[in-house]
Amino acid sequence: MPGAPGVVRIAACLALLLVGFAAKAADEPATRTIEAEGATVRVDFQSLDFQHGTAPIVTWIEHSMRTVARYYGQFPAKQLRIRVTSRDGGRVRHGTTYGTAVPFIRLQLGRDVTDDELRNDWVLVHEMVHLALPEVGDDHLWLTEGLSTYVEGIARVHSGDRKAERVWAELVRSMPNGLPAPGDEGLDHTHTWGRTYWGGALFCMLADVEIRKKTSNRFGLRDAMRAVLRQSGGVAFDWPIDRVLKVGDEATGTTVLQDLYAHMKDKPVSPDLEDLWRQLGIRPRGDSVELQDDVPLAATRKAIMAP
Repeated sequence: MPGAPGVVRIAACLALLLVGFAAKAADEPATRTIEAEGATVRVDFQSLDFQHGTAPIVTWIEHSMRTVARYYGQFPAKQLRIRVTSRDGGRVRHGTTYGTAVPFIRLQLGRDVTDDELRNDWVLVHEMVHLALPEVGDDHLWLTEGLSTYVEGIARVHSGDRKAERVWAELVRSMPNGLPAPGDEGLDHTHTWGRTYWGGALFCMLADVEIRKKTSNRFGLRDAMRAVLRQSGGVAFDWPIDRVLKVGDEATGTTVLQDLYAHMKDKPVSPDLEDLWRQLGIRPRGDSVELQDDVPLAATRKAIMAP
């Protein structure tokens, strides 16, 4: 048949590639143990068919651990299990954190995921921030998801992975998703995507700014959440939200968290975001922002993003 030798050669090349890939996968363990930041992390790979192997994924996990440990002053779990599954394509696809006795994170990655995609992704830092907050119940999922949504970008600025301007630009663009819509009944009673993720992030940002205003930037939300982690032990434990907020306030010498919760939990609250951006010295410029220092809260803006 005409062309058959070429078809045979292509088939042979493909066979060699598959053999090489199988050999490479066979050389990689399905389970890796990471000892870092005072924690022991068991990583179980459900498949080893990643185009670039599992080593970049392990490096990404270690780097994410350092990022979260830097924000909290410690990694928020002594033991952690991570299960990695693959699917077609690239990118980091999904993550979920479970507050079991030994916390557990499930990750789904594209089997063609690259080093750059791993390095620039936010998912694992977001999931690891969940480890630092005790379980507060379904009515308060806005705090669980909102805290991770708010802290993720800031923690990555602190670790040198992102520029503050980019994170502020994302907050300016996305924070309106957290404002109440008609029919809203407050954070504890409105469980839409926008109010859960960005309404919670809005609460965290307002609290961070107010704590810093009241303490002349000596303390911020990070100090409150570090105290909560130290006293609670993190996601493996159940705490009522009132206890979380009280411990956080005691750490900063304020009542900001408790007062803001009382204000926002049962009714819609729509802060003037445009005015807040102006006071912080954040001026939108297309898809980016310009940061200004001749404004009342410039020092607060800088303190939030300072390592």
